[in-house]
Amino acid sequence: MKKILLLGSGELGKEFVISAQRKGQHVIACDSYAGAPAMQVADEFEVFDMLDGEALERVVEKHHPDIIVPEIEAIRTERLYDFEKEGIQVVPSARAVNFTMNRKAIRDLAAKELGLKTANYFYAKTLDELKEAAAKIGFPCVVKPLMSSSGKGQSLVKSADELEHAWEYGCSRGDIRELIIEEFIKFDSEITLLTVTQKNGPTLFCPPIGHVQKGGDYRESFQPAHIDPAHLKEAEEMAEKVTRALTGAGLWGVEFFLSHENGVYFSELSPRPHDTGMVTLAGTQNLNEFELHLRAVLGLPIPGIKQERIGASAVILSPIASQERPQYRGMEEVTKEEDTYLRIFGKPFTRVNRRMGVVLCYAPLNSDLDALRDKAKRIAEKVEVY
Repeated sequence: MKKILLLGSGELGKEFVISAQRKGQHVIACDSYAGAPAMQVADEFEVFDMLDGEALERVVEKHHPDIIVPEIEAIRTERLYDFEKEGIQVVPSARAVNFTMNRKAIRDLAAKELGLKTANYFYAKTLDELKEAAAKIGFPCVVKPLMSSSGKGQSLVKSADELEHAWEYGCSRGDIRELIIEEFIKFDSEITLLTVTQKNGPTLFCPPIGHVQKGGDYRESFQPAHIDPAHLKEAEEMAEKVTRALTGAGLWGVEFFLSHENGVYFSELSPRPHDTGMVTLAGTQNLNEFELHLRAVLGLPIPGIKQERIGASAVILSPIASQERPQYRGMEEVTKEEDTYLRIFGKPFTRVNRRMGVVLCYAPLNSDLDALRDKAKRIAEKVEVY
């Protein structure tokens, strides 16, 4: 049995804890608030600000974990190098977490060192620098914080008049007042390529997952995405190249833009299970993304990844903001549906547009994927958060 310290306890962390406990592991779930989803199923929990390096160190000293598994970006990641030197396994590695938690580091690694095709981009430490960069890139453009997740702090800027708001919104995330401004790629679709790096074994790829985002946050995902085989091969080569450079074992969510005209663009990288990968909870693969992550972390064999059926996910959003525990209507209607799963995450309070659950639909291989996507979205709309 290994003692695992999970940094971040959202819905992805909850599913990872369930997978870990099914393999007899001991998990301490950490987050900035009590009652977070993963805490509800973990063996122990800690509540503290993970951007506080001293608090993070105290928790590590208290529990003496064998493995540290980050689930969020807002962590004092440089401390992970020290823990790794002490013999604690950091997932996938301290280097990987530090690079991928900072858009500046990962973008420079991908574009400048590895030569991957990306959108043109600049950095801005002031509003004036942001305006200068926008003049070079043109409109529309995308402005993002260096550290954030799920689209928080991200803006699609359509004119110079919107830059000041984008600057203030972007700087409201985290403690780094520097933004990245990038070219808006006219893509036909976008995919997540779940990539598994192993301690002893080849890099593995899941069937590509298509997804739709709104405001930088995922709203639906579906697997397998239908893409040109040459584009898929190009994406796999990019994913293997960047994960090898970052080192370590685990599952990665590697995002790409696909353009029929210009091919494949590397977008972003998460060194952990990906929100769009929740579609694998519909049994689309022989092993879902959380099981794959756990096996890679523990060094357990992965005999292969096989597509079992097609699947689609659609998120359930909160229309309200409240500190009261949310209630749900419509579950009776959802559970009448065939080949459908409902997963309520168990978040103890709401924010407007906070992701509170997901509907998962599945069908046999070679079924109509578009029809399945429509079904998942239609069912998700039946669930009301109040």
